Amino acid sequence: MDLRRIAEYDVLLLTALLWFLGKFLRYAFPPLFESLQASYGVSNAAVGTAYTGFMLVYALMQFPSGAIADRVGAVRVIVAGATVAAVGAVALVVDAPFLVLAAVMLVIGAGTGAHKTVAVRLLSRVYPARTGRALGAHDTIGALGGVAAPAAVVLFVSAPAALDALLDRLPGADWRGLFVVSGIVVLAIAVAFAVRVPSRLPENADRGEPQEGPEPTARDYLVLFRDRRMTAFVIATIAASFSYNGAVAFFPLYLSRAAGLSTSTASLLYSVLFAVTFVQLVSGDLSDRLGRFPVMTVALGLAAASLVGVVLLVDAGPIVLGVLVATLGLGSHGYRPVRGAYLVEALPERLAGGGLGVVRTLLMAAGALAPGIVGAIADVAGFRPAFALLAGSTALAAFVVAGLWMTE
Repeated sequence: MDLRRIAEYDVLLLTALLWFLGKFLRYAFPPLFESLQASYGVSNAAVGTAYTGFMLVYALMQFPSGAIADRVGAVRVIVAGATVAAVGAVALVVDAPFLVLAAVMLVIGAGTGAHKTVAVRLLSRVYPARTGRALGAHDTIGALGGVAAPAAVVLFVSAPAALDALLDRLPGADWRGLFVVSGIVVLAIAVAFAVRVPSRLPENADRGEPQEGPEPTARDYLVLFRDRRMTAFVIATIAASFSYNGAVAFFPLYLSRAAGLSTSTASLLYSVLFAVTFVQLVSGDLSDRLGRFPVMTVALGLAAASLVGVVLLVDAGPIVLGVLVATLGLGSHGYRPVRGAYLVEALPERLAGGGLGVVRTLLMAAGALAPGIVGAIADVAGFRPAFALLAGSTALAAFVVAGLWMTE
């Protein structure tokens, strides 16, 4: 492959690297829940609610980031979001009460929330004939942040003696040092993105074609939901988001407390959930060839079946649970880029940025509520009933998408 061929993917690579770091920051928190509970003396509901706050702010950023990007350009919005997230991560160097930690999580949530909606629209404009493939690559690289985060947490929380001297020289020599280092790296990539990407964009790719007529209003976006198929799809993707985010937030604790695995084994299996992210390269490309609904139906079906298995076979041991976790990853990750590609195509061009932001706000808000709900149910009834709820939510999503496919 010559250098000109590689240069075609500059935008994709830098955009995906920022998404990797955003996902890394997000998924570094769940493996720390047990440590945070011990350090601060808080409950499952408390850490779950803090994470819910993180995800709610992330969700609320979807619509404004998409609408603002249509006006000022995607590059400025993505760089601004990365900078905010980096500042929040570096701020964790300060040892402060739990409420301050929760507030900083909101800041990081706001920064990372400015990326995805804008990135999906930007990449669909830069790679119009390969949208599914581009979004698959973007989400694959991003999901690798979930693979790296648990391992990094283990390194910084329980580092071997050989690394103690190095870590002792870092600000916040425990898990806080992880966020400080991450924040610095985010700033460096954001600078590279700001310098490199604008010169690589095709004409009008940053903001799209100029639109005639008045600016879209809130009513214009609400009218989108008069389409019954669009409403049904949004309901399905909300249900899928709820179940995925609830599972991701508490999988390490579920595997250690409900399944009786060691903390290190639970973290390893948690990484497997993200290690299979490369399926997105396949599912995105297949959806370009075979259609969006068939691929989404199969992906959600796999995710639903795996969550049912995790609940019913909780005592089956690490090998069986590892297979089920990998299957959940295949289904959940395989669904994501196809969902984005379908929404980009289904929304009218005039309302694309804000419309995608509205839909992502709804699905991410539902996902944001999941950690708090799962944590509360786990405190009252245990983790198995909580995960049974997530399995039912995923099954609902699969059923609705299958219905849309059959009536297409």
